[in-house]
Amino acid sequence: MVLKVTRLELGPFPVNCYVVGAEGGEEAVVVDPGWPGERARIDAALDGARCAAVLITHGDIDHLGGVSELAGATGAAVYMAREERERLERLDELVDPSWGIDVRPYEPDVLLRGDETLELAGIRFETVLVPGHTPAHLAFAAENALFSGDVLFAGSVGRTDRPGNDWETLLASIRALLERFPPETVVYPGHGPPTTLGREAAANPFLAELRAAPR
Repeated sequence: MVLKVTRLELGPFPVNCYVVGAEGGEEAVVVDPGWPGERARIDAALDGARCAAVLITHGDIDHLGGVSELAGATGAAVYMAREERERLERLDELVDPSWGIDVRPYEPDVLLRGDETLELAGIRFETVLVPGHTPAHLAFAAENALFSGDVLFAGSVGRTDRPGNDWETLLASIRALLERFPPETVVYPGHGPPTTLGREAAANPFLAELRAAPR
């Protein structure tokens, strides 16, 4: 199967939202619909395909601010980690009013542990628990692609300087990804351009500790 992956940069930060479908398919999955008010751009990227599901990597506002708008309009089921559901269900309480944005809470439809296989839009997604940036962060793997959220970026990694973050846990999560998936796996991160696991394993400056570890 050939995946068609469209990357959108949404919101002021900006965050990567991905529209993922099988080439020629009539359905697609949206990963991290980002900021409110951006649904028109997501609709354009869907290009007539039905939104079959919304997948959330983690509970930061820039990744799930547009969930209620998209899911409410399309009827697509929302999948996210059980331990981070409160961030979506109380989203309006967690946003600083000075931001001046209209965010609406939403109740996710399917709660994940990080060890599931999901059949969505004709694509088989594996869910992978990768904590460190947030306590129950998920990655989604399909075909030769890995939607890594804010765990691993091109040349960088997720921040670990906030409550609930942990550097050693993040490093262990990245190590597990490198061991589980082949180096040619394309990484679609939460921010910035795509990369590959092999490229990051070889040259990411934040992963020097992993490269130095005995095998």
